[in-house]
Amino acid sequence: MLRRFLLVLVILLVALALPAHAQKFTIAAAADLRFALEDIAEIYREQHPDHAFEIIYGSSGKMTTQIMNGAPYDIFFSADIAFPERLQAAGFTATDPEVYAIGRIVIWSNTLDASELRLEDLPTDPRIRRIAIAQPSHAPYGLRAQEAMESAGVWEAVQRRLVFGENIAHTAQMVESGAANVGFIALSLARFPAMARHPYSLIDATLHEPLTQAYIVTKRAENNEAARIFARFMETDAAHEIMERYGFVIPGRDANR
Repeated sequence: MLRRFLLVLVILLVALALPAHAQKFTIAAAADLRFALEDIAEIYREQHPDHAFEIIYGSSGKMTTQIMNGAPYDIFFSADIAFPERLQAAGFTATDPEVYAIGRIVIWSNTLDASELRLEDLPTDPRIRRIAIAQPSHAPYGLRAQEAMESAGVWEAVQRRLVFGENIAHTAQMVESGAANVGFIALSLARFPAMARHPYSLIDATLHEPLTQAYIVTKRAENNEAARIFARFMETDAAHEIMERYGFVIPGRDANR
């Protein structure tokens, strides 16, 4: 009788544990989302207290490689739709790439008045000895910064002044630490209150390819309903309002409503 009771107890405990386990997921997110996504996650946790998840930030290119190599990510928010498209073509996605925002780039500094800086000033301003950008080979914001400088005709002239961050958040840290005098960073980071004390110069979006940002649910999370619920939450008005507050453009949404 005792053995039967213990067996029933074990079965009940396992049954109770299964739903909790199914509610866990991991998000891989481009570093430009560091502040906006944390605010969104706070609201999401209030509405879904039974969902346990963590967010890992990095460069979109490196995270794409990690997913292809088996990294346990369930949702991937990329700063460039090209990376989710690459994952889909290789069979690593459970959903089609979904555009969630368009990003913008700024020139930012915590020691100079960046609002007065133009791209043409970068090679000649004696105050600017180091210029930080994210590594163009794997960070979309770095590639777009390179494209903007090429369009302005200053890319070759600034080569000796460039220092490279692993991702856009690391690039901002380089400027904050004094490793660079100015940096090309995401508007979403420059809008964060602690950084917004310092002015920025918004880069003309016509000087570079658009930062069309998209997400996918990975093949690993094909049957993870909680991951899909979070992905859909990014399409809600609450998430959109936070994204717009940080300077993202939401396609098809009237920001003035």
